[in-house]
Amino acid sequence: MSVEEHWQMDATAPELYDRYLVPAITSLWAGDLLDRIAPKRGDSVLDIACGTGVVARFTEQLGLARRVVGLDLNSAMLAIARSKTPQIEWIEGSALDLPFDAGSFDVVLCQLGLQFFPDRSLALKEMVRVLKPGGRAGFSVYSAIENTPAAYAFVQALDECLGEEASRTKRSEHLSCDAQEIADWTKQAGFDLVDVATVTKQIKFPSMLDYVRFQLTATPMAGLLKDKEVPERERLIVSISDDAASRLDRSMLAGGKLTFPQQSFVAIASL
Repeated sequence: MSVEEHWQMDATAPELYDRYLVPAITSLWAGDLLDRIAPKRGDSVLDIACGTGVVARFTEQLGLARRVVGLDLNSAMLAIARSKTPQIEWIEGSALDLPFDAGSFDVVLCQLGLQFFPDRSLALKEMVRVLKPGGRAGFSVYSAIENTPAAYAFVQALDECLGEEASRTKRSEHLSCDAQEIADWTKQAGFDLVDVATVTKQIKFPSMLDYVRFQLTATPMAGLLKDKEVPERERLIVSISDDAASRLDRSMLAGGKLTFPQQSFVAIASL
């Protein structure tokens, strides 16, 4: 099973993901990505691996693009996206075989998705293919998991409580590379100008327990506990949360809340 196939969710997790993790995490990165790419009036914009559609929605809300399209493999995620913003085109499809003619878009975006594609080079080449001459692409990926303390503490606690393979999906969110490697991949795919920034956002949750609970119910990791009875599931969530909290600097847990830095690479490229 490829990483892309493994990172899929059942019909309930997308609703929780959109309700809790989008406001807490991905909306921050969506705003940052759009600030950097700065869509122009009349642009046609494609959001690849759009999930529940936060980047496409933010793009549409700017009121500049003449066309906004969101594409994702997961039909349940797209159902949420479609229900929230029906005026956007939502298409089920693969980043490795984009269902669009060459030169269809002025801007292509991919937030926190490239790391999941089984062939990143092909995905980047597909972005190049569907862009118009002079077109621009913007994408972001999480850096090494050690650069996001709460995530690193969580995977260590997960492996301690559930076994060493339990954290594989969470670890797959992060790329152990540097900005220069990302720039090199992007240029090799056919982009001419590439700028890769290393960006850190402060992420906030009501508590460590909430962070762990959402990770284990609102992402593909929900499968780890789906066969457990409710009392056992709750016991494990609390145990993992306590273990993860014990691994963090106490300043990140001030007042019972959770605040931690999260690092990503954000690339802007053009043809």
